[in-house]
Amino acid sequence: MEPRLGRIPELEATRPHMEVQASCPAAAPLVERKFHVLVGVTGSVAALKLPLLVSMLLDIPELEVAVVTTERAKHFYSPQDVPVTLYSDADEWEMWKRRSDPVLHIDLRRWADLMLVAPLDANTLGKVASGICDNLLTCVIRAWDRSKPLFFCPAMNTAMWEHPITAQQVGQLKAFGYTEIPCVNKKLACGDQGLGAMAEVGTIVDKVREVVSQHGGFQQS
Repeated sequence: MEPRLGRIPELEATRPHMEVQASCPAAAPLVERKFHVLVGVTGSVAALKLPLLVSMLLDIPELEVAVVTTERAKHFYSPQDVPVTLYSDADEWEMWKRRSDPVLHIDLRRWADLMLVAPLDANTLGKVASGICDNLLTCVIRAWDRSKPLFFCPAMNTAMWEHPITAQQVGQLKAFGYTEIPCVNKKLACGDQGLGAMAEVGTIVDKVREVVSQHGGFQQS
């Protein structure tokens, strides 16, 4: 699949992996489909690891991946290095022209079986904890089906991590039912040493693999 960012030429392309529902589900045979993971990426230096993260996720059998990016996250990676569909704010606004048109953040939350926000920067952490939804990613999270797993991987400077508001906001996300993949202690990009670095990509992928293995073959009518 060609990596895309921004303009989506057709409505079908905005739902690249969504299977068409049978008109009579009770009568239709059950078929296996891939497990859908929606990766959210925000404006932390750890967004540099997005290509590696996606590549390792795609190594999991029967997994399909799409990415929602914030505008600031785009600074840290090249879309050509991400071999799945990328969605950003412009896609939501370009595809909705009138009342009958689909709403991208709702289509994405329906498509995904699991959401993984990696990295989750301090700004987006604050937004999600407060219920703010001012871009495509935070709208997907606000609309998220909380019966499905959502993992978040905080990533920020140690001084920001140690601010009292951070623990409150992480606690709020846990209260929503989301699962933290904790940050780690290491030398940060700014040169500081301490907590705040995103969890290792291998650790994150292992968490996703555990969920996928628990579901086994996914079935859809």
